[in-house]
Order: sequence, then structure tokens, then C-alpha cells
Amino acid sequence: MRTADNWKDYELLDCSRGERLERWGEIILIRPDPQVLWDTPRRDPRWKQAHARYHRSNTGGGQWERLRPIPDAWQISYGELKFALKPMGFKHTGLFPEQAVNWDTMASLIKGADRPIKVLNLFGYTGGATLACVAAGAHVTHVDASKGMVAWGKENAVSSGLADRPMRWLVDDCGKFVQRELRRGNTYDGILMDPPSYGRGPGGEVWKLEEQIYPLVQECVKLLSDKPLFFLINSYTTGLSPSVMQYVLGSLLPKGIGGTLSADEIGLPVTASRMVLPCGATAMFTAR
Repeated sequence: MRTADNWKDYELLDCSRGERLERWGEIILIRPDPQVLWDTPRRDPRWKQAHARYHRSNTGGGQWERLRPIPDAWQISYGELKFALKPMGFKHTGLFPEQAVNWDTMASLIKGADRPIKVLNLFGYTGGATLACVAAGAHVTHVDASKGMVAWGKENAVSSGLADRPMRWLVDDCGKFVQRELRRGNTYDGILMDPPSYGRGPGGEVWKLEEQIYPLVQECVKLLSDKPLFFLINSYTTGLSPSVMQYVLGSLLPKGIGGTLSADEIGLPVTASRMVLPCGATAMFTAR
């Protein structure tokens, strides 16, 4: 498992009985996690000092219970990157901290390439990967179907001092955007995607990962440049193993492309138990 263990402003303090205890800067949150099946003692006193707790509803969704005064939004940093956070529906905060391990990998590849690198970030959310790649020196095209998420990403770019760097922020259906890029003849040295299990595009287009991930990757590999640097697929879909995504990617990459294929879970270290909590799966091609 690859671990996001370079955080200072985020910490997974403990996890037990289906919940995580997390520190986001100075804010302590309790959020549900279906993978936390164990019932270990909750010795950390911050279980009783949390600012807010998310409760799932039996009918879907849920809501936040505010236990102590908490700002509507606050900010944390990862190195030079700065991110605005706020309690959102479906337990989210606007950031997936486990993705930092992927940010670091892509940033290292970009810095080591010693040439201009163009990156395409599909389903880019609030821009964590986009800003990591831009800070490393790449030109990034960020695509997401949510106007609100793209606006949030732009705000993070301003906070991080990166707003004047070369990047494009686009509100678009990812599949349709890829088709237009193919017709335009554009190519990218790095492609990454973090598709949802289910979603809708800006025009109401329905996305189901199991049905559409293969044809999307099939089209995306056609956008790779003659000297591709990486292709990364991340997933949180239950039952979709890293090996399945690796096979999808490996079966579609051009023959003789060279490089390395890998797949693994990504996770967060738990302070209380010293274990690592699995938080998703990533398959990646990297150039030699």
C-alpha cells in the first residue's frame, strides 16, 4: 500500500466502530467510513472534543451535527499548496488527503522530465492534483462537470499563489471533452482521472463507472503524446480492485510504449494504532 504520510495539517487520529477521527488543521471532525469494521477502544480524548460529526441517514445521504463552534470554511496547507475546506453533503470536506501520495508521485515525474509537460486532469474536483502538477512545472488542463468544484479549485490556486501559472479550468463533461480534444489533435504527456462511481455531467449526462471507464480510457490513450510521462487512474468504487484497473490500462496502452505499470491501494496512517487505513485504489503507467 502507498501511504500519504507527508501531511502536517491533516492527521487521521483514530478510527473505530465505523468512524474516523480526523484533524484538519485545528478542526476535529468525526466522519463515517464503511471500511472501519473493528471495535477498538477510543482512548483519544478528542473523540469527545470534536467540532462536528457526520451522521448517515438510513434513506441515503446524511447531515452534519455541529458539536462546537466551527467556521463555515477554513484552510489547510500541503507544502506550498493551500486548500479551502468546509463541511459538505455526503460527509466530504472538499479534499481527499490520501491523494497526496499521488500528487507527490506526479510532481516528482514532472520535475524529473527536464522538458515542458502538458497534463490533463479529468474529474479534477477542487484541484489538488492540478495544483500539485502546476507547482511542479506542468501546464494543466483541469476538467470537471461541476461549476462549483471548478470555482473552488480556482480559489485554491489563488490561495496557493499559483493563479498566474499555465492552466485551464473547464466545466465540461469529461467524455465529450476528450472527443473534442481528439478532433482538435491535441495531446498530453500526462493524463490522470479520478472518476466517480456514479455521476451526472453538466447537461444531465449519466456516468456509471463500470460501464464507461473502459471506453473512456480507450479514447484517452489516443491523447497521449509521443513521449508520455504518466497515465493514472484512481477509484473509490467498491469491488473495483487495483488489478482490474491495471489490466484495463495495460490492455489499452499502445504496444511497445515501454515504461512501468503498477497498481496498489492508497491509504492514510492512523496515529492511534500505527496501521494504515485503505482509502482507494490507483493504477499507473510511468515512463522509464
